[in-house]
Amino acid sequence: MIAGGTALLAAAVLADSALEHYRGSFRNPFMVAPLAAASAALATSIRRVIGRKTTSGRTEYMAAMLTGAAGLGFHLWNVVKRLGGFNWSNVFYGAPLGAPAALLLGGLLGETSAALELSGGQPGPMSVASGRPLGLIVAVGLAGTVGEAGVLHFRGAYHNPFMWAPVSLPPLAALSLARDAIEGEARPQTRYLLAATAALGIAGVGFHIYGVHRNMGGWYNWRQNILAGPPIPAPPAFTGLALAGLAALMLLERGRG
Repeated sequence: MIAGGTALLAAAVLADSALEHYRGSFRNPFMVAPLAAASAALATSIRRVIGRKTTSGRTEYMAAMLTGAAGLGFHLWNVVKRLGGFNWSNVFYGAPLGAPAALLLGGLLGETSAALELSGGQPGPMSVASGRPLGLIVAVGLAGTVGEAGVLHFRGAYHNPFMWAPVSLPPLAALSLARDAIEGEARPQTRYLLAATAALGIAGVGFHIYGVHRNMGGWYNWRQNILAGPPIPAPPAFTGLALAGLAALMLLERGRG
């Protein structure tokens, strides 16, 4: 399940980066790097999901983490170099900080999955197999994804009431999961919140598809409108993280059992 969550997150990053960097005409050669790193992480995660043997995949995941960290630096520089430096306007309209952070997070989740496989699943107080580190990673990832959604939806003035959903439900799931990870106990309400967050990610794709349709020309003008947004690949990040969170709960339950 961790590999499945990683695959979804990597796919979301790959598609989103491809669209955004295509819109930027790949003017910086390094803009190709996240596509390569996300593709490698996605391919490795898919092999894990279908049960195919892999050497470990840690090289691909480490590459995703390093590329994400470097991309975060590039995007931060793109924001602060603008007139006024680091301010709300530049955060709204500069390079998105959440995108490379999601790639870094995807690599970290994949690395956790590989470490769990290598550990043989032997639980300990704070081992990977205990589920506690994974739970904390996912909780932080959900919080970051909520922040990115909050910035973009604030920029859209929350014109649709459903735009409040990704900044209302996932924070509750993140807080509940963090509490469970710290206390080492999986609670039913956390599972419900994570399942709802996973469903929210899928529903978000539909809302964003409709949002593209509402632009001038609709899907007849898809070449322009798909770049104008809203970003269709973004919401599945919630689904991928929620799946990884559910895996963390399973590990917590096994550790207590």
